[in-house]
Amino acid sequence: MRAESQLDAAWQYKAKSGFYDELLTSEGQPRPHWKMLLETLDSIGPTDLERRWQEGRRIIHDHGITYNVYEDPKTTDRPWPLDAIPLAVGGDDWAYIEKAIVQRATLLNQILADLYGPQELLRKRLLPPELVFRNPAFLRACHGVKPPRGIHLHIYSADIARSADGGWWILGDRTQAPSGAGYALENRLVTSRVLPDVFRSANVRRLAEFFKTYRDTMRSLAPAHRENPRIVLLTPGPFNETYFEQAFLARYLGFTLVEGADLTVREDRVFLKTLGGLLPVDVIVRRQDDSFCDPLELRGDSMLGVPGLVQAARSGNVAIANALGSGLVESAAPSGFLPGLCRHLLGEKMLMPSVAAWWCGQTGPQRFVEQNLANLVIKPVFPSFGKQPIFGAKLSAKQRATFLEKLRAEPSLYVAQEQMALSTAPVWDNGKLTPRHMVLRVFAVATGDTYTVMPGGLTRVSSSLDSLNVSMQGGGGSKDTWVFGKGPEPQITLLRQASSSVEVSRATFDLPSRVADNLFWLGRYSERIEPAVRSARAVMRRISQEADPSNSAGLDACFRVLAALEYIPAPAGEKYSPTEHESAVLDMIYDSEARGSLGWNIHQVRRVAWLLRDRISADAWRILNRLDQQFSADPPPQALRASRALELIDQVIQILSAFSGLVMDGMTRGYGWRFLEIGRRLEKAVRMVDMLHAVIGAEATAGQLEALLEMADSSITYRSRYLTSMQANLVVDLLLVDEANPRSVAFQFARLNEHIAELPESQSLTRRPAEARLALSLLTTVQLTDVDELVKPDADGRLTALETMLTRLARDIKLLSEKLNGSYFTHAVASRRL
Repeated sequence: MRAESQLDAAWQYKAKSGFYDELLTSEGQPRPHWKMLLETLDSIGPTDLERRWQEGRRIIHDHGITYNVYEDPKTTDRPWPLDAIPLAVGGDDWAYIEKAIVQRATLLNQILADLYGPQELLRKRLLPPELVFRNPAFLRACHGVKPPRGIHLHIYSADIARSADGGWWILGDRTQAPSGAGYALENRLVTSRVLPDVFRSANVRRLAEFFKTYRDTMRSLAPAHRENPRIVLLTPGPFNETYFEQAFLARYLGFTLVEGADLTVREDRVFLKTLGGLLPVDVIVRRQDDSFCDPLELRGDSMLGVPGLVQAARSGNVAIANALGSGLVESAAPSGFLPGLCRHLLGEKMLMPSVAAWWCGQTGPQRFVEQNLANLVIKPVFPSFGKQPIFGAKLSAKQRATFLEKLRAEPSLYVAQEQMALSTAPVWDNGKLTPRHMVLRVFAVATGDTYTVMPGGLTRVSSSLDSLNVSMQGGGGSKDTWVFGKGPEPQITLLRQASSSVEVSRATFDLPSRVADNLFWLGRYSERIEPAVRSARAVMRRISQEADPSNSAGLDACFRVLAALEYIPAPAGEKYSPTEHESAVLDMIYDSEARGSLGWNIHQVRRVAWLLRDRISADAWRILNRLDQQFSADPPPQALRASRALELIDQVIQILSAFSGLVMDGMTRGYGWRFLEIGRRLEKAVRMVDMLHAVIGAEATAGQLEALLEMADSSITYRSRYLTSMQANLVVDLLLVDEANPRSVAFQFARLNEHIAELPESQSLTRRPAEARLALSLLTTVQLTDVDELVKPDADGRLTALETMLTRLARDIKLLSEKLNGSYFTHAVASRRL
């Protein structure tokens, strides 16, 4: 271990006076529980740590670890801000925290059980009725509803922090739909990969045991105590701040991620709506706020909930974690009453105090708040989205007078809290360690008649030493949290040995219509990219070649295709001028904001893939995320754009090929795979029809036909059959009716017929459904086509027969998409058809 002076020189870390520092004592010496971590970091050194953390940032980007920022005009999701240096928590500190959190969770659960039951606490005046009945979080519809095993609070989290004297205090309780546990796990996965030697040598306690307990608790809540209950995680949707975490936890724990529209209530039972019918749901792990969960009995304007959910819970047919109404105890106002409630309900003294709070609904506390406003933080007594705390020290004289008027008018609506001098912890910033203020969020899950606490948590840090705001929305960051064990930690698996035999199942029907819709459009968007990049590559190659009639004709064909497919705007005149060729294609490649451009379409692929995080493989997500990152970076200087374009295009084609390979070799042949394939095949067919329509005409030259074959990735096949002879009828045969060519329209129609024949409507009806009949008609049309007749010019020299057929095919492909949408998607969500 280096001496203190050497530590300062190497890491440049200095604690801020007036605050408790997690790393250094008041004498500037490392605290005992940090010594092992610092010794290992010293052996690495600042330079190697920076190199390692660049890898950490890459992992975060590749995995798509994000959180949503509501007020960012450019984007909603941002990369998760994780710091390289974990927070070390000593054994004695952790033993105290663990006991205090178990006590707090137990107390709050008993308070909820009373307030939604006999309400003895109100009758005995241990809690003011105003803090219950005026609270919007008190759900009258849930009074008398008894949750399974009497547990209201299945998952609990608390934000805790140290004051200047080193004591731990609870800043706030999270009882409604606690978030952050999944991010804590992701922090651990990234940190342990970047610092594997440090992690192993420090005997850091593992998190897997906690998540195993979490899952086992959810399983035990199933009303019928089924061996293999169906558990769903109810999300508000992709625009929620922590959607990534919700999808990650659903995948990690083996739960089905659902939105409110995916569920329905029939005869007081909750069912999952799938393509194969209704499947019963046993347990709902909700991440929606209480009032949004049931528009029938709770908030009538909610578009997120499940009508009838309260009645299903009241009937005991579904378990909901946390129980509806558990947000009642999140308010800071009752914290002053908790010590008395703890003595009354548990017969114990509160182990960890809440930060000092004064509810202004009482005369004494109100007077204190008015006299000490400059030292307090004022909050609405009932938490409400969009209402920010008021820092008394930042108010001007006029603002202070205005606020005091409001306070005196309705004092019971305000609660004041002491502004804590949050402790500081080291963060890795620009190659050195600097202190930042921190808050630790800890988590507990109900187990039997007690709670199990995660041995770690989500540490959040401020963006600067001058700010006490640690929220992600406010620009804060996060850390992994290391609690040290006494020896090497045992390996834990989430795999469970069944207590009884489970029957073999190859079921593939548990696919919500919303997910099928998303997979369908993932297929369509992914196939919109390839014609664009292949056409752009054909253009860039011809631009760099010497001009000749064949080359000019090929360029003309490429631009016809790009304009027909709406990748570039149509030219102002009859065709693009030579000077416009390159700029039009480069704009298509680099201008990601332009609708229909290459970058825009790639962003749509990533957007739909984001909605499927719990359904597609990690490899598939990384491929699509990497593709999006290629077009999220700033474009190169103007002088280098043309030379870099071909390199970028080649990378896109390689990435698309990798994704196609994963789809073919990695996805189970269920409904999900079929809808992804149907989307791909529809898009391939419509794009090829449009390409043929744009190029093939009576005047089609050899140069144009050659360019069309290159854009259709069929040049090698054509040349292997016909050598250098270039004829329109042979090109049409290869690209339109040849079922052996995987690029042809006929090949797509054949695959569509196969997939549609396996869908539920085709399997359950005696007669073919409309979409199956239409798919068969499309295939039959191209199979019965006489290509030589198609390419015969009429009296005006036009290929009228071919134009008519292509127009009909384009119309019927669009109609087929609409039929599929009507049969399988629209009862879940509106389709994203463009």
